[in-house]
Amino acid sequence: MRLRLLVSAVVKGRSDCWPKFRPILFLERIESPADVKSLKRQDLDDLAREIRDMLVVTCARNGGHLAPNLGVVELTLALHRVLDLPNDKLVWDVSHQVYVHKLLTGRRARFHTLKKGGGISGFAMRSESEYDAFGAGHASTSVSAAYGMAIARDLAGRKEAIVAVLGDGALTGGLAYEALNNAGQLDSNFIVILNDNEMSIAPNVGSMASYLSVLRSKPLANIARDRANDVLGHLPFGGTARKALASAEVAAMRFVSPSSKTAVIFEELGFRYMGPFDGHNVDVLVDALITARTVPGPVLMHVRTVKGKGYEPAERDARTFHGCGAFDVENGKLEISPNARPTFADAFGDAMNVVAQRDQRVIGITAAMPDGTKLSKFAKRFPDRYFDVGIAEAHAVCFAAGAAAAGLRPVCAIYSTFLQRAYDQVVHDVCVQNLPVVFCMDRSGLIGDDGPTHMGLYDVTYLRALPNITIMAPRDEDELLPMLEHGLTLDGPSAIRYPRGSTSGRRRMPVAPIVHGKAEILRQGSGVALLALGNTVEAALDAADLLDRDPSGISPTVVNARFVRPLDEAAIEELARTHGIIVTLEEHSLAGGFGSAVVESVSDRKLAVRVERIGVPSVLVHHDSQANQRAKFGLSPEAIAQRVRELLVAPVSP
Repeated sequence: MRLRLLVSAVVKGRSDCWPKFRPILFLERIESPADVKSLKRQDLDDLAREIRDMLVVTCARNGGHLAPNLGVVELTLALHRVLDLPNDKLVWDVSHQVYVHKLLTGRRARFHTLKKGGGISGFAMRSESEYDAFGAGHASTSVSAAYGMAIARDLAGRKEAIVAVLGDGALTGGLAYEALNNAGQLDSNFIVILNDNEMSIAPNVGSMASYLSVLRSKPLANIARDRANDVLGHLPFGGTARKALASAEVAAMRFVSPSSKTAVIFEELGFRYMGPFDGHNVDVLVDALITARTVPGPVLMHVRTVKGKGYEPAERDARTFHGCGAFDVENGKLEISPNARPTFADAFGDAMNVVAQRDQRVIGITAAMPDGTKLSKFAKRFPDRYFDVGIAEAHAVCFAAGAAAAGLRPVCAIYSTFLQRAYDQVVHDVCVQNLPVVFCMDRSGLIGDDGPTHMGLYDVTYLRALPNITIMAPRDEDELLPMLEHGLTLDGPSAIRYPRGSTSGRRRMPVAPIVHGKAEILRQGSGVALLALGNTVEAALDAADLLDRDPSGISPTVVNARFVRPLDEAAIEELARTHGIIVTLEEHSLAGGFGSAVVESVSDRKLAVRVERIGVPSVLVHHDSQANQRAKFGLSPEAIAQRVRELLVAPVSP
């Protein structure tokens, strides 16, 4: 009953619908961290419950990263209780887990707009609040950013605390180690909180995950160290004993640990290790944070949390509720549209099983995204040929290059926005060596409600300048398997870009054979040609239907480009000869994108045709529905049809 009332409150964007049996509404009184500090200790547990209720009902309606946020409620309360925000700086890694922080920093009244167009972001954004010290969307960045802030503080002679919250999943990424290695040299106060819930999205992989499990099982390390300090402090050896203190601390940790590595890795990087602590005990966390602030130099505070804490469906299945769509609050059942179709990601997962069955050399590689990429289907059927390398895209690509050099056929399933993190490896290790690695780039294009850090709008630009690589885009889910098959026949690298979600399925048609570098004419018209890339083909066909019903008699040609590189220049030359205008369509940045490639070809070949490009201008695209984003940038069928009408009546520029 309480949750039903809360759903009503969230839908209305207000909190006066909360249950009447709870006379004091603590969350309603919180407008800033100062309000958290003013609460009595006994009130914090009630506030934590109210926060969890708000998280559950808001994500049930809007979708979002529910499980990560449920797991950091007490940790966030403790941080807001101890730190002097925004003077002190709090940097969140990835920022999947900032919903609680937003609720406590003046954004409660707008929380019902989470991830909606014009509403608050699901990630930390400096433009949104002074309490968001650093924006994030990709993992392993917090320690680097916080270290930079600490250096700026020290150079200015200030004394504010700098705190980075780092998830254990982020420790699979190399950037975190680069930062820890560097930050360990700092002489002034610097705190890294390791939020250890044993997961990133899927369970963590690799040696660090095993190492942390040892730390979790041996919380006596700090006790032994403190006792060693106390004993040495009373021995009559003065300076000699004090000089031996650091060695004694390490020895004490080794004594209580089954492995000589335990805790030493952080200490040897220059950090004072504290923990592990119960991440759901506010008193313990507050005490630990107060202590950490008094320790000179860098401190790593190890906190254990439960992902999905407080909502049984999310605790039971934190993997599903890491980032979920709308669901039923009462039972946690995800809402699925009765008309939902298999997505491009589903088609990729099925295609991988088909090609792997035919070719024993095919291996599948993911960077901690088995479910999102649907490579999990491949993992179940071919476990020995499936590799999850953790949040380590650069390693994934270089690993794939090595495997290809040794005769395998690697397929790297990496979101477009995450492949950016491995650009040097794509260039240096794959393209320069002309190795047969296939990049399957999910979430290319307009991503919807995740905002600018996740928009896959740059992959064509950053890939098409490279030597040797082939770039393809399927018009629909059915075309993905033939393109993957084609990519695996090539002697060099290839990339296949496809969007989040699915096409409508209304325009299913037989897939013509893939011919390298050749486009496909789907509809013959005259006057204007719509040269469309990937999922914009469906919008082009719909726009052509709208124009067919016009009294003007406009009947455009519609072409499925299929390839960005090599570009079908023969087809472009033929379109230039038979049409007055070519309109390129792409769900990608106009700067350096597919349309730019067509313009370059027309210019280089001195073709007498007008080219108009429809795509995304060089702006940050904020969270909204994909449909609204496409309409905003002229990629809906209605907008495309209107643009064609305007072009055909507008005077041609000299």
